[in-house]
Amino acid sequence: MIAPRRFLPSIPSLLALEAVDRLGSASAAAEDLSLTQSAVSRQLKQLEEQMGVDLIARDQMRMQLTPAGAGFAQEARGILTRLAQASVKLRANPDGGSLNLSILPSFGLHWLAPRLKDFVAGHPGITVNLQTHNLPFSFEGSTTQAAIHYGTRDWPGVEYLPLMPKHVLPVCAPGLMHAPAATPEELLNFPLLHLETHPDSWEQWFALHEVPAEKLRGMLFDQSSAMTQAAVHGLGVALLPTFIAEAEIVQGRLQLAVPGAPVTLGSYFLVWPQDRATDYPLLKFREWLIGQIGPQEVS
Repeated sequence: MIAPRRFLPSIPSLLALEAVDRLGSASAAAEDLSLTQSAVSRQLKQLEEQMGVDLIARDQMRMQLTPAGAGFAQEARGILTRLAQASVKLRANPDGGSLNLSILPSFGLHWLAPRLKDFVAGHPGITVNLQTHNLPFSFEGSTTQAAIHYGTRDWPGVEYLPLMPKHVLPVCAPGLMHAPAATPEELLNFPLLHLETHPDSWEQWFALHEVPAEKLRGMLFDQSSAMTQAAVHGLGVALLPTFIAEAEIVQGRLQLAVPGAPVTLGSYFLVWPQDRATDYPLLKFREWLIGQIGPQEVS
């Protein structure tokens, strides 16, 4: 529910307050807003009268905001930014509907992107805007409506749609080994490549094969794509998701470092804040995702 109109200041007055706070003077704010200095002062005075709070410290030689004014300006800046972003989205998609989705780089590039054309074709009125992340972030104050998450249900304050387990394979360049290792334990004799977002993946993998391994060291990467290239160039053995590893094996760039079936190290989820759950673009995207992964994966 929107607050009574008497509590809603005009956009010009908020722009004036934000500019004074950001630039430090009425003259600079006037130049920034293409107004006269007196016009900026009138907007600030009207805002003070409407709020019933002193926003300007008038005992100063230089215009400064009171602590209350500075705090209000900070809130106004966030609101004006989100309003501007909403206006850009509306202009970009006048038919309505856009989904701001934050994706994991490797999952987005190798699994989601090849399938996304199907969603776009089936939902021409929805624009999908993508950005990448490696670690969970706060949805609060963000325009992001949903994100792809890997690991466990450890992202606070969100709802989850399970997508699929993350199956991984140990792979390396054909030139790194004369032949695949005979046992998982033999991989400890080779350089191991690690992701900084999941530095314990190798320890988990060895534990699943009942091989003691703690505090393993090796090259560290911030993205799977960089680690994949390092493995291709013979810098070590990498644990890669099957949707990356299998394609590289088919192309002959990588091979299995040790025979065996993939193992599971966590799961992929779609996550979204509870107050965005009924957004139409997000609803349609979730429906489409369920169709892509199949009912056996959703639990």
